[in-house]
Amino acid sequence: MNKHFKQILFTRKQIEEKILELANWVDETYKDSNDLILIGLLKGSVPFMAQLMKDVKTNHEMDFLTVSSYEGGAGSNGSPKIIMDLANNIEGKDILIIEDIVDTGRTLLAIKNLFLSRKPNSIRILTLLDKKEGRVVKMEVDKYGFSIPNVFVAGFGLDVNGKLRNLPYIGEFDTKYIDEY
Repeated sequence: MNKHFKQILFTRKQIEEKILELANWVDETYKDSNDLILIGLLKGSVPFMAQLMKDVKTNHEMDFLTVSSYEGGAGSNGSPKIIMDLANNIEGKDILIIEDIVDTGRTLLAIKNLFLSRKPNSIRILTLLDKKEGRVVKMEVDKYGFSIPNVFVAGFGLDVNGKLRNLPYIGEFDTKYIDEY
């Protein structure tokens, strides 16, 4: 374990087992869909989405959206900004937004409203981590892997100033070390 973590919350094995469960949920939820698009929110969703796609049996396309509401450090600036938009037209498609963590809910609410204006058939949200205590807007996800307390986490796609995404586990980061990253 990295010395800047207080504890490991989820091991590689726990994460992989949970992702398999979530892939089964995707298959069951979209068993009748012919137009499923998995949309990963970059950059944090990459490890989660890459593993999930290997286990999902339902035919699907994938796309990515780069959006940011963080300016470094441990907090959101509250104003989501689209850096890179989707390549695909989502009108009439079943959209599954893939996220690493839902915290305040601001970013996902903005994305969901943007996508709704593009007239998809359906929109659902799948996140690996759900931090309900952090919500500042009314935003519910359709499915999540793990519920976590209101702590700062890193690893498996989650970063500290762009680093530590590569760790195979998710841990509680000790924010007193944030300036080292």
